[in-house]
Amino acid sequence: MPDRTGGAVVTAAAPGDRERTAERLLRSTASRSYDPDIDIDWSAPLADGKGFMLAHRCSLHGTQLWEGLSPQQRIELGKHEIASIACTGIWLEFVLLRLLAKVAYEGDPASRHVQYALAEMAEECRHSTMFARLVERLGVPFYHPPATLHALGRLLPAIARGPALWGAVLLGEELTDRIQREQVDDETIQPLIRMVNRIHILEEARHIGFARAELTRTAAAVPRAELPYHRAVLGRVGFLIARNLIRPGVYQAVGLDPRAARRAALANPYHQQTIRFSGEKVMAFLGDAGMVGPPVTHLWRRSFLLG
Repeated sequence: MPDRTGGAVVTAAAPGDRERTAERLLRSTASRSYDPDIDIDWSAPLADGKGFMLAHRCSLHGTQLWEGLSPQQRIELGKHEIASIACTGIWLEFVLLRLLAKVAYEGDPASRHVQYALAEMAEECRHSTMFARLVERLGVPFYHPPATLHALGRLLPAIARGPALWGAVLLGEELTDRIQREQVDDETIQPLIRMVNRIHILEEARHIGFARAELTRTAAAVPRAELPYHRAVLGRVGFLIARNLIRPGVYQAVGLDPRAARRAALANPYHQQTIRFSGEKVMAFLGDAGMVGPPVTHLWRRSFLLG
């Protein structure tokens, strides 16, 4: 099918290819899945002196506020920031569940495609529980999403379709996945964090592969006149996720003024680079599919996902 996205040529997957992909992912799910309640020792003590997040990925790294923190305060800030990301991850999982339920509701339950969507929903439920238990184990507050993000979660399943739906799924999955992959094998990080990351990375790889195949398929069928709509939805989703991974309340844990620290983080080139790093792969993929561009290029830039 010819490209109608205005970006790189996108080839639609044949129905048989779609079913074969789902069949392969179902087999992988059956053979390589975790149960966090069983596979993680939640009662194990945290390791003394180990961090919860790589220091150069903390939002204040390199700022004057960071220089004024003691080593222990820096570790504590990392703990709260990783918890904030986990809390945002739970919100994202809830939204993904609603999007996948929409796919299943409108599809054929006898197809491998819908059956894999259901299998992914089961894994997303376990991921939400895993992140919630992590926050509980760390003994930190649950960093609730702001009202704007909560409202988007209610609205998105109703307005997202085709590549906008699958692009939103990818943004929710890949931004956190990139950061987790960077620190999963770093022995300076708490073993509990690394195990949570390892489980999420392994299972999320299937989810990302599924969503990328579906975005490629649906983007190939988008008429040029509808392209601005899909771009606008994704630009808003990307902006709100990127801006809310780190909630301002984390800074209170180390005695900082939340508003001042939030301003410092948003102006911090290191933090901006971390956001770009987290979205580097998914932004390249969305760009190749024609999903990044006017009328919301400014939102991508303000989110720091686009340089």
